[in-house]
Amino acid sequence: MTDDPAPDGGLTDEERDVLERIDREGIDFLRLQFTDILGTVKNVAVPADQAEKAFTEGIYFDGSSIEGFVRIQESDMRLKPDASTFAVLPWRGTSARLICDVIDTSTGEPFQGDPRAVLQDALDRAESMGYEVNAAPEPEFFLFEEDEEGKATTNTNDAGGYFDVAPKDLASDVRRDIIYGLEEMGFDIEASHHEVAEGQHEINFEYDDALSTADNVATFRTVVRAIAAQHDLHATFMPKPIAEVNGSGMHVHFSLFEDGENAFHDEDDEFNLSEAAKQFTAGILNHAPALAAVTNPTVNSYKRLVPGYEAPVYVAWSDRNRSALIRKPAARVPAASRIEARFPDPSCNPYLAFAVLIHAGLDGMENDLDCPDPIRENIYEFDEQKREEYGIETLPTNLGEAVDALETDETVYDALGPHVGPKFVEAKRAEFADYLVDVSEWELDRYLEKF
Repeated sequence: MTDDPAPDGGLTDEERDVLERIDREGIDFLRLQFTDILGTVKNVAVPADQAEKAFTEGIYFDGSSIEGFVRIQESDMRLKPDASTFAVLPWRGTSARLICDVIDTSTGEPFQGDPRAVLQDALDRAESMGYEVNAAPEPEFFLFEEDEEGKATTNTNDAGGYFDVAPKDLASDVRRDIIYGLEEMGFDIEASHHEVAEGQHEINFEYDDALSTADNVATFRTVVRAIAAQHDLHATFMPKPIAEVNGSGMHVHFSLFEDGENAFHDEDDEFNLSEAAKQFTAGILNHAPALAAVTNPTVNSYKRLVPGYEAPVYVAWSDRNRSALIRKPAARVPAASRIEARFPDPSCNPYLAFAVLIHAGLDGMENDLDCPDPIRENIYEFDEQKREEYGIETLPTNLGEAVDALETDETVYDALGPHVGPKFVEAKRAEFADYLVDVSEWELDRYLEKF
């Protein structure tokens, strides 16, 4: 979140540093970035000479035009830039980006409908318990060719597979340019590779505090799309754009730190996981059906969450295989001990997804939930009887079921806050209702001439 204002009502040292960079680097426009409740990145562009005003007074905008924000009679909102998020846009060298907190002008307090504020509430809860939350995502995406009019197709530009290299992986140059762009914006890239499906890719960046990581996910999607477009390609984070191939996920790694030490590590435990880590895991498993509405928030999300395509659908955890909802990755050093939530997808609002996952995990810790034993077998090979024997439940099979679970789960619903919760449910119920009355190409192909 933004720094507290300077005692004299002026600029903080970090804000002064940004103003100096703007002059030094010849920046002429600033994009003041925020997201709506669905995770769509929005921005208000202002001339760079308005930067000081933006820091000291904020920039006003009409909140009634933003999905899920306010009603027309409550429309005045204010953007307060977070100086720590300043970054020059690599594809527009004289423009820079600042991520903003949204301020309610009627109270002067953070707006309850701002997804960034929702995540900050979760981090405040963790801090009150003595913890800092770190997160690291693994967002996947597809690159598709564009047609003659520049519109997206579902034709992939390569025939590569998992970890393939050129000539099968024809997008290595695109990934390289994306990585260069991300690094120019301050990202620490850990790895990139071709994913399982044709045209599918993954770029991983280093862990950071959860708020900075959520900021980075929002920025990542913007950068990937912008640089792909320079190569006449369309990048999509749609979870399942092509039938009968693997969809795109966004696995998220979490760890809690207490007094600079990893609170998830226990050298003497069989899995090197502390009791806190196991309780955090138990909290996520306990609330998984409701979490899915936020971590997998589209109708299309549930086309990915089906058995057989490496996407987890079974509410369990494992230290060995990837068929479970949560995995405990191998860690070379104690500081790297973490858990990996494998069910989120990259269509989610990262601020809201991180917020509900953190609240669910903390709920497990506060209520001393018992973590079930890990499942070390491949759950995909279990029949229904064996899953019942192990007590393994499944995620919701569609968005409607997930929203039902969200509304009945007080912990997860309340995690969204009194403004975002109802607005989010309203938007998702409308989306699912539209889907139910639509007639798909599959139905026309199957039934039009048959009946």
